[in-house]
Amino acid sequence: MRHSLRQKLGAALLDWPGYEWNLRGARAPVGRRGHWTRIRNRRDRIVTDLDGRGAACDGRWTSRLHVCDVFPSLGRRLQDRALAEWPPAFAAEPDPSGGGPAPEVSFVVGHRGLDRVPHLRRVLASIAGQTGARVECVVVEQSAQPELAGRVPEWVSVVHTPAPTGMPYSRAWAFNVGARAAGGALLAFHDNDMIVPARYAAELLAVRRLGYEVMNLKRFVFYLGERETARVLDGEPIAGPPERVIQNLEGGGSVAIDRDAFFAIGGFDESFVGWGGEDNEFWERAALRAVWPWGYLPLVHLYHAEQPEKRMSDRRTAALLEERSRIAPEERVGELRARAFGRPQGPDPAYAPPGTP
Repeated sequence: MRHSLRQKLGAALLDWPGYEWNLRGARAPVGRRGHWTRIRNRRDRIVTDLDGRGAACDGRWTSRLHVCDVFPSLGRRLQDRALAEWPPAFAAEPDPSGGGPAPEVSFVVGHRGLDRVPHLRRVLASIAGQTGARVECVVVEQSAQPELAGRVPEWVSVVHTPAPTGMPYSRAWAFNVGARAAGGALLAFHDNDMIVPARYAAELLAVRRLGYEVMNLKRFVFYLGERETARVLDGEPIAGPPERVIQNLEGGGSVAIDRDAFFAIGGFDESFVGWGGEDNEFWERAALRAVWPWGYLPLVHLYHAEQPEKRMSDRRTAALLEERSRIAPEERVGELRARAFGRPQGPDPAYAPPGTP
């Protein structure tokens, strides 16, 4: 993306000074110290938790950090700073020395096809590299025929759900199925292209111990380009600059919720056939519970080509989100709890909007 001289001057004069102050952790004359989690776009309003640990952008929609678009070197510095504080670790299997038979955190990952198996394997390695928490991973393979056998580590539980003919990948249905199969008291719904820090699960548990039931701990998501992703998939450390830096990803990418709370609000809405919008709708109902929205962790998104059906899915699910959001969250909870969600054999027919195959 090319930027005009005016855009560059604006970013240099209006955005860069605050960026540097927060990135360096400098102390202002009044005594407040900056931190990289407070970096924002100039019109954003940042809300922090009482302890100042995390920060949330006060807006409904996801946004890109403009100054990092204009000056990619700043995106790289932010990524380096965040990952130095919260580095990922990669392992062949979870550390068995934690003790205890039951997992504390269940990662639920949806997947379809073979193209993104290398991405899935790298994400699973970052989940296996978790420290300070007992974890498991349930991968829900939504496809006509099972294809993951022998392609993922043995410690990973794979649940195959035969997708009805013509049905696009449906993230909501996959997550509901995975939640039914998971054994942990805390469920982390996670995309198959997101690398997490080694302390991610431990931090989720720490926030849960404070009394919160729903946790969105990601402050920024660093989207790697195709070239850097290829390096990371080959086992190289994350080093290259991100193509973009995203904030305010609420229920998307990775979000955790207490198991009992998840079923109490009716799970994900399986009427979202495809993906996009189901995370926003879920977040609206999750807000009825005790929510921790203040992000302080970095996640890394691996590049992949856009799926051919994505744009069509976006249009359909955006219209559905608008329709569903006109109904009070409490009313939606009652409706969804009355449905048989998370059926491995297929979504409850009551979910399907008119015209769905």
